[in-house]
Amino acid sequence: MSRIGRKPIEIPQGVKTEMSGQKIKVTGPKGTLELEIHPNMKLELKDGVLTVIRPSDEKLDRSLHGLTRALVFNAVTGVSQGFTKVLQIYGVGYKAIKDPKGLTLNLGFSHPINMEAPQGIEFDITDEPGLKVLDKTYQSSLVVKGIDKQLVGEVAATIRRFRRPEPYQGKGIRYQGERIRRKAGKTAAGAAGS
Repeated sequence: MSRIGRKPIEIPQGVKTEMSGQKIKVTGPKGTLELEIHPNMKLELKDGVLTVIRPSDEKLDRSLHGLTRALVFNAVTGVSQGFTKVLQIYGVGYKAIKDPKGLTLNLGFSHPINMEAPQGIEFDITDEPGLKVLDKTYQSSLVVKGIDKQLVGEVAATIRRFRRPEPYQGKGIRYQGERIRRKAGKTAAGAAGS
């Protein structure tokens, strides 16, 4: 049995679940999410606890068991608490500006990058010049918020892709707590070799 799949999902107060066929609709204080689960999986709601039941021990059913439970749990957590991803912007002159449609990013290119916020995603920017993280100072933190875990992660990854952190000076956009493997520059490497 899947250890994750067997875990019951407790429905917090203020969250409602509606099941019709293979669709589940989860409504909470933060919003509403709809999921379509695989036809092999069944959901059972008893006394505010949701359980995922699989029909057999076949390989496909075993793999879907844990996946289905994780997707439903993420939906319940999303509508009750929401999800956030924090990105840190390093580099002189690198910054993010929040505008009504989304974001404008200045990342050392000849032009600013404009990004529209997808539906259900909010951006928050905290400018904190001089904050030290590990080895470098960074200008600002960019917080991506939303109720859909997959969408929050996707948007954060897209923003990071605009200017990945480089290994020599560490400039770019990185996730909070991400460690960048640093390389010695030509001068440092030459001085060590002689």
